[in-house]
Amino acid sequence: MKAILALEDGTFFVGKAFGVEGERWGEAVFNTGMTGYQEVLTDPSYCGQIVVMTYPLIGNYGINRNDYEAAASFVRGFVVREECDRPSNWRASYRIEDFLAKEGVVGISGVDTRALTRHLRNFGTMRAVISTETGNIEELIAKARACPDFSEQEMVPEVAAKESYTISGDGPRVVLVDFGSKQNIIRRLKGRRCEIVVVSPYIKKEEIMNLNPHGVFLSNGPGDPANVPYAIDTTKELVGKVPMFGICLGHQVIALALGAKTYKMKFGHRGANHPVKDLITGKVYITSHNHGFSVDEESLKGLDVSVTHRNLNDDTVEGIRHNNLPIMAIQYHPEASPGPQESDYLFDDFMDLMQQREGK
Repeated sequence: MKAILALEDGTFFVGKAFGVEGERWGEAVFNTGMTGYQEVLTDPSYCGQIVVMTYPLIGNYGINRNDYEAAASFVRGFVVREECDRPSNWRASYRIEDFLAKEGVVGISGVDTRALTRHLRNFGTMRAVISTETGNIEELIAKARACPDFSEQEMVPEVAAKESYTISGDGPRVVLVDFGSKQNIIRRLKGRRCEIVVVSPYIKKEEIMNLNPHGVFLSNGPGDPANVPYAIDTTKELVGKVPMFGICLGHQVIALALGAKTYKMKFGHRGANHPVKDLITGKVYITSHNHGFSVDEESLKGLDVSVTHRNLNDDTVEGIRHNNLPIMAIQYHPEASPGPQESDYLFDDFMDLMQQREGK
């Protein structure tokens, strides 16, 4: 069956449908990872987006039962050059097409993803519609233009924890504020024997402090950080009260709580091959990313905050740390381990912050 992807600027691509039939709208973005499509499809931070994979062959190692980042997919559309319908991997449980069908994701293959990626890189991410229901290009372009802007949508409630729950451990108690947390964050904390109390992003400061945490962890999540003012206010009230670590959206929430500003990037960072420099040690790491917003470095001036990490592709802020309080935040995903696991040290730094606080 034919499928069409139409962008708000009038650009369109025709391909072959896979997954489910139907019509979906969202923000068209591209991911540069050569592997990891299962993690992309199950990362809650992709909520509301139509994801274009730049690597040409997708689905070649299938879908397995162990590498989910969430129990469901929140991707609205999936765009590939070539879909492999005969995966070859000993862990594969089913094909990517079966996964998309089960999760209700409209996929399109046979697209010139190189041309599409170059277009999005040159002109920025934009609203799009993917459809198997009509061949009327003008109608689909009009629908794309009528879609809400990405920053107008609050998607955290769609992916965040609705109720609190606890994961047992005999180490420090960490309150994980769940904006749409990836499972690998939980795995990294469990690997350090933490007792993890997962809570809703709507939680209040008093509720958190009543849990007697050794530290507070702010997770990744989708959308514009300005759309979670309740979390920013709570984080602001926690400053100086308890050690904090934020990743991705959590990084941006901490920055906003400290008085900084964020902005929407032209096409964002999404992929598993972004070079980031640790400005403290001078080391460069290959890292995994998924974000369309960034912290404005100029707005950090006068906030008693240091930039600790920088993206070597575009010099954007990748990490901050408070100069006097036990607060650290990272824009990329140290838990994702895109081959190397060298960024895992950031979880050890958070453990050190909690231990130092307890020793006072």
